[in-house]
Amino acid sequence: MNRELIINAQGGRIDIALLENGNLVELHQEDADSQYSVGDIFLGKVNKVLPGLNASFVNVGKNKAGFLHYSDLGPQIRTFKELISLARGEAGGATAMEEVCTQADIFKGGQMSEVLQKGNLLMLQVLKEPISTKGPRMTGEITLAGRFVVLIPFGKTISISKRIKDNDERDRLEAIASKLCSDRFGLIIRTAAMGEKSEEIHRDIVEVMQKWSSIVHKCVTAEVPAKLLSEVDKVTGLLRDLVNESFHRVVVNDKQMADELRAYLAKNAKGKEGIVEYDKQKVSIFEQHQVNRQIKTLFGKTVNLANGSYLVIEHTEAMTVIDVNSGHKMSSQATNQDDNALRVNLDAAAEVARQVRLRDIGGIIIIDFIDLRNNEYRNKLAQQMRSHMSTDRAKHTILPLTKFGLMQITRQRVKPAVDINTSERCPSCNGSGAVSAPVLVVDDIEKNVSYLLEELNYPRITIHAHPFVEAYLKIGMPSRLWKWIFRHKKRIEVVAKDSMALTDYHLFDAQEERINI
Repeated sequence: MNRELIINAQGGRIDIALLENGNLVELHQEDADSQYSVGDIFLGKVNKVLPGLNASFVNVGKNKAGFLHYSDLGPQIRTFKELISLARGEAGGATAMEEVCTQADIFKGGQMSEVLQKGNLLMLQVLKEPISTKGPRMTGEITLAGRFVVLIPFGKTISISKRIKDNDERDRLEAIASKLCSDRFGLIIRTAAMGEKSEEIHRDIVEVMQKWSSIVHKCVTAEVPAKLLSEVDKVTGLLRDLVNESFHRVVVNDKQMADELRAYLAKNAKGKEGIVEYDKQKVSIFEQHQVNRQIKTLFGKTVNLANGSYLVIEHTEAMTVIDVNSGHKMSSQATNQDDNALRVNLDAAAEVARQVRLRDIGGIIIIDFIDLRNNEYRNKLAQQMRSHMSTDRAKHTILPLTKFGLMQITRQRVKPAVDINTSERCPSCNGSGAVSAPVLVVDDIEKNVSYLLEELNYPRITIHAHPFVEAYLKIGMPSRLWKWIFRHKKRIEVVAKDSMALTDYHLFDAQEERINI
């Protein structure tokens, strides 16, 4: 599988598209002034303890207070509280890390009021970004991710990724981690560590330990509330989690970002820095790589499949519902109804897995597949669904099909779902519903091109228009376009733009600057 990252950085915003074999599977959007990101660590102050909810609100310095439930405190919350007290006292950061005593784990079924009081200082990590009117959900169980390991301060165990199946490799990795591990922290060995040299894993462990030390030292003088650590941006995070042999290209249209990504890969994935390409073309990078076309196709309420069937995706406050429809073609092609339904369902399962990941849908997802009476077929569909979802990095659970053909998926929600409105306001009528007749579009283009070339003496004109208009201008021998070129004896080009309306067009000069007329 070939993976590519296409990064469009402009206007203080970064749009990141992850392609697998040319197909768009993830779309991330990041604003330069984003207040919260999953993984950010804050030093906050408890504003209010809510016994009824067994939770508390914590001031982390932003408009919306962070929400902290008892179940998210983490077993070692008392140790973290003591560490902050020592660091902000006379001990200082380094001494506090040495002197802090590991406390007993808190009781899982306890009450928030037994552990926290108003005014307590806490070190917390963003677990979920703000969604709708809710503030960020916080956790007291701090984790620091590296390339090969995840550090858990005051954790007690070494865990190996379940995706590493080889017992000898698991033993090797556990032995490597044990050499540096202590009773001060635990480690999770990530899948990316499989087959890596012990020196590289050691280096990664040392780096995350230094990151933890830096956070504790910031606690000493930080003015509460304060951000102690900004998690890596989405681009670097994706590279950290995804870079392997199948990840072969990163294309970005910002030179500074390209240099930063090369430096990151040179440090963390030697030999892979060459996959970063700087694109300096004036044409939109998403247009070049067909990303915009896929966004328009995939983010609507109805998603068409290649076999003639389609999905209808409805979002509600409580859940997302996906209805699988066979379409008229498929329903008439097979004599065996169950065989026909299975083919449609298997194709739909692959697209559902893609849509869930692409739109980053979280919470409860209900899929209404076409009914299957054959138990073997039902099991095959469930197995295929699990296989397609196996590449999804978000935690999820897939339940078997019910007798009504419904499948329920619960998927981790850490940020608002990606919701893109694919409908556009008509550029010709501005939403009034009345547009010029299409036959007049070419006449309008011809009139304006003649005016610019003859009256204003432009040396060259480029026309951006709908593909139908572009084809109409180029068809025939000689075509309308060549007649214009012969008449004006100047260069005229036509570029097809899928995103443009049929009756819309733009004119550009030799410097590719848009001409307003």
